[in-house]
Amino acid sequence: MRFRRLCAAVLLAAFLPVPSPANAATTCEDVYTPVQFGLVQQTMYGRLCVPQGAKTVQVLVPGGTYTSSYWDIPVEGQTRSVTRAMNSAGVATMAVDRIGSGKSSKPLSILVDVPNQAEAVHQIVQNLRPRFGKVLVGGHSIGSAIAMVEAGRYNDVDGVLITGMTHQWDYVRAVPALTNLIPALLDPKLSLRGLDVGYLTTAPGTRYTMFHAPGPNVSAVISLDESTKDVVSAGEFVTTALMSNLVLPASAAITVPVMTIQTSADYFCGTPPLGADCSSAQALVQSERPFYPLAPRLDGFVVNGYGHVFNFDTKTADNYHATVVAWQRGI
Repeated sequence: MRFRRLCAAVLLAAFLPVPSPANAATTCEDVYTPVQFGLVQQTMYGRLCVPQGAKTVQVLVPGGTYTSSYWDIPVEGQTRSVTRAMNSAGVATMAVDRIGSGKSSKPLSILVDVPNQAEAVHQIVQNLRPRFGKVLVGGHSIGSAIAMVEAGRYNDVDGVLITGMTHQWDYVRAVPALTNLIPALLDPKLSLRGLDVGYLTTAPGTRYTMFHAPGPNVSAVISLDESTKDVVSAGEFVTTALMSNLVLPASAAITVPVMTIQTSADYFCGTPPLGADCSSAQALVQSERPFYPLAPRLDGFVVNGYGHVFNFDTKTADNYHATVVAWQRGI
């Protein structure tokens, strides 16, 4: 009887379909990478998720006051998760915490700027390169500035994903929004970290107006965002402005394909030069093309009806994610 059951099990297993990479199980692990950060060594945390057989990996860098969890938002199912969408399509992801935030090292804030962050991400890319045939770097907001500098300075990635950042800012709206920032040591929760005065966060109760409006004010979303908020250094703000400006943008040195994804309600969209033209994907590409003179290809996608942190949006998530998957497959 046991022998017959064993034979049946073997025959059944032989005829079961083998899952394709897009549907295969994904293995995730926490990775702490020692990185040179300017003149000192720090540790950069990343969440590496690899579908079976994945040949491509995306290194994803969050924006200011966000951590790696921005790419995998755990509220109302999986709709808002970029990493899970990529993993389901057979693409590996490495979502990192910028140095100074999350589970990464927290040095003096004066050391935390875009060039040093790009150097750290460069070392993440180098560590992943032997394992994957294609390595992409992507970011949101300040994370996009870091991605641009990494790609332009080190020339070691196959493509660049830019979200929540253009080269033309609507300063009329952006500057007042910055008044919502306070030293993290004054925040009831983040003050426990003992960070110096150069680390900033958002004042309590300001995140919907600053980051989500005009998107829906969903209490579960805003509560999660407030409870998981993190920090950004003053130096990251200053160097982002300097390295993504109209005169000498870091993007001018990028020599690989670029995808720019923006939301029309953001501080980085408007009427040039006060914001890029985000009236359509074609208009966005035309508006941003001069800042990527060496990139062989620039593609665009525009989100409507949501604010700066549009990874929280559910209405356009499927199209947004599918666009990123199609783009990376085509480069």
